[in-house]
Amino acid sequence: MRTVVRIRIQLPDGRAFEYQPGVSLAEVAADLGVQAFVAKVDGRLVDLSTRVDRDCQVEFLDFTHPEGRATYWHSSTHLMAQAVKELFPEAKLAIGPPIEDGFYYDFEIGRPFEPQDLERIEARMRELAQKDQIIERVEIPREEAYRLLASQGEKYKLELLEEIPDERVSFYRQDGFMDMCRGPHIPRTGLIKAIKLLSTSGAYWRGDERREMLQRIYGISFPTQEELDRFLQRLEEAKRRDHRRLGRELDLFSIHEEIGPGLVLWHPKGALVRRIIEAFISQELERRGYQFVYTPHVARVRLWEISGHMSWYRENMYSGMEVDEQQYLVKPMNCPFHIMIYRSQTRSYRDLPMRLAEFGTVYRYERPGVLHGLLRVRGLTQDDAHIFCRPDQIEEEVSSLIDLAFSILGAFGFRDYRIELSVRDPEEMGRYAGGAEVWDVAERALEKVLVGRGLAYNRAVGEASFYGPKIDIHLLDAIGRSWQMTTIQLDFNLPERFDLTYMGSDGREHRPVMIHRAIVGSLERFVGILIEHYAGAFPVWLAPEQVRVLPITDRHLDYARQVLSRLQQEGLRASVDETSERISYKVRQAQIERIPYMLVVGDREQRHGQVAVRSRSEGDLGPMALDVFLSRIKREIETKS
Repeated sequence: MRTVVRIRIQLPDGRAFEYQPGVSLAEVAADLGVQAFVAKVDGRLVDLSTRVDRDCQVEFLDFTHPEGRATYWHSSTHLMAQAVKELFPEAKLAIGPPIEDGFYYDFEIGRPFEPQDLERIEARMRELAQKDQIIERVEIPREEAYRLLASQGEKYKLELLEEIPDERVSFYRQDGFMDMCRGPHIPRTGLIKAIKLLSTSGAYWRGDERREMLQRIYGISFPTQEELDRFLQRLEEAKRRDHRRLGRELDLFSIHEEIGPGLVLWHPKGALVRRIIEAFISQELERRGYQFVYTPHVARVRLWEISGHMSWYRENMYSGMEVDEQQYLVKPMNCPFHIMIYRSQTRSYRDLPMRLAEFGTVYRYERPGVLHGLLRVRGLTQDDAHIFCRPDQIEEEVSSLIDLAFSILGAFGFRDYRIELSVRDPEEMGRYAGGAEVWDVAERALEKVLVGRGLAYNRAVGEASFYGPKIDIHLLDAIGRSWQMTTIQLDFNLPERFDLTYMGSDGREHRPVMIHRAIVGSLERFVGILIEHYAGAFPVWLAPEQVRVLPITDRHLDYARQVLSRLQQEGLRASVDETSERISYKVRQAQIERIPYMLVVGDREQRHGQVAVRSRSEGDLGPMALDVFLSRIKREIETKS
């Protein structure tokens, strides 16, 4: 009697189902009543048309999942390319990736797109979506792909093809339109329900100002019109909170072409906010056994060769200088310096864990097109730390780092998070340092901590650093935007490359494990996020100016200065508005500058030794004794409320 072979498909919740080999994921999703745009098979993102013929773990992803959303937007950018090619047949296609909020595509058409062009393209995208075209993956031999793209004059695609080593190349086809792409994609265009093209701009091909200027179109799409409407409302709110405008209005920072793009000047108020952040983090770290160090901004090339940065990170590094016939490079990271501190003497198992911290300024090349105020810079200061520990200490250290992240980010007013476990892509091991066995151990260690703590997380294949897997914590700001903040990276490779050891209890040398970690990451970026999160209205403990005393007339100046003296004695950051303006103007100016508290003083306040308190958020709180006000504001500062 013939045995019927069945395969076992297991879902993330532990349920398992049996199917005939060769069943498509779309068929499985339909059978289970699951709504999805894409799926992950054993951690790898694939089209729903993919057929499986072996036992595997399958996760179906919809728009609520980051990778499902990215796939949806990736398909939307193909839809935009199809619309552009139909309306502008002479257009040449470049690249069209999903981004954090939507997608873009770069085209060469010989002129900038006009607003009416975007209206036509958007309308054509809706028409094509309504046709509900099947999106089909097609693989063709490399030579055939070359002939096809050459016949179409797609020079940018041909350049990309040169970098694809595979003998067969994947394209995605919808109706008569085909675009070279790795995928995956959603099953059909009809799933794209609500579309809005947002803007257009020039963009150099591959971000290189020496290359061709292309025209980029940004867009967004959603499964429902309601979601699109909410996004557009949020977009308007984001414009109101733009840290570049607020940074200028509040006199926090500036960036000048004369100095160089991506290099920040901190003005006194912005520098004060940064110092407050650094002081708070330093205090928290010292309570947890960290030791602070300082390291140089440059090092010999040899250091970066040993660390592997010259092999895996060179394109992001700045050239340095030649000194004594030796080449020096500007540092992109602090880790090799901390390693050398560890290696400066023999370490015992009793010395571990050793936690070294530094607010280290590093320099990384970013293409001009991606620089964005404080959020994307070339010179950045990290709240960097490296932990050297024994293998048996990994789980405790990683777990305590998660606690530290939640504590520090919570103090800045962030409560909503999502967690990502970034692991290697097993099919592209050439991108990573070290062997598969070491990576297996490192990835299992991080995953064990997340599972043991019951933390929900997304597994991101291919997003690991070149030297190790990592846990990334993404926070949500006041208007629901996601920001990648804390990173905890487990590294078995650099201790090997630098031959780090410690003397174990058995009297033998052993290899330590290294944990790279940053809680808020770049201070520049973090301050930019805080500005937008609070719309410039920092909480009292962070505000560069916490109180402003407003005398009603010049005859109240002496009393105002007495109040100021008392505030400063109590450690508050305060000033007196000594201008001759009307009190209404002084109040309005303090509101514009986002001062948390205004203390108005006139005849009555001077006579009774009081202050009339006005809160930035609550309005007029009425007269009160100065001691009462001091108790109130100190309580807010202590609780960081």
